[in-house]
Amino acid sequence: MRKVIALEFVTLDGVIQAGGGPEEDTSGGFKYGGWQDPYSDHVLGTVMKKQMSMPFDLLLGRTTFDIWESYWPYHVDQWPSVSTATKYVASNTRTSSQWQPSVFFGGDITEKVSQLKQESGPNLHVYGSAHLLQTLMKHDLVDAFWLKIYPLTLGSGKKLFTDGTIPAAFKMTESHISPNGIIIVNYERAGAVTAATISAS
Repeated sequence: MRKVIALEFVTLDGVIQAGGGPEEDTSGGFKYGGWQDPYSDHVLGTVMKKQMSMPFDLLLGRTTFDIWESYWPYHVDQWPSVSTATKYVASNTRTSSQWQPSVFFGGDITEKVSQLKQESGPNLHVYGSAHLLQTLMKHDLVDAFWLKIYPLTLGSGKKLFTDGTIPAAFKMTESHISPNGIIIVNYERAGAVTAATISAS
């Protein structure tokens, strides 16, 4: 069974929009595009190399796919795995792309992703795709979050956790703190939320 893993670059206040560049995604009047790069360092680079070197396919929303489609085919030497991965794109408006291999699907997203998870193949990595993620989380289809948490707040922008978030417990499987203050942490699902009363020791 394949896992759905959300790999997100996120600010302290939960923004995941346009970390890569000023023109990446200006929707909603967002004006802080490119907030990731000033914090890049060798620890983040090592983690990214590891994650980009493992087998994976991509599961993307249409907006994120559009952004990636305009960049990655022209930078194949940077991360070849992005181009060779099958890109599954949730979209009701697009059906094809010259950037291959790409598979577009509309309609019932949860049914399609559930089917993909049952198929053989590498895990499905989700980057960006804020709207798609809300649907995946709402239907308990995300198995893990691999987060890079940056030491800044932006106050506005597309958020990682919004109305699609459900109660769920996670366990940490890996963590690093980079010299520039990025908290790099992997969480996997660990069942339901448990609660207890704090007792005085």
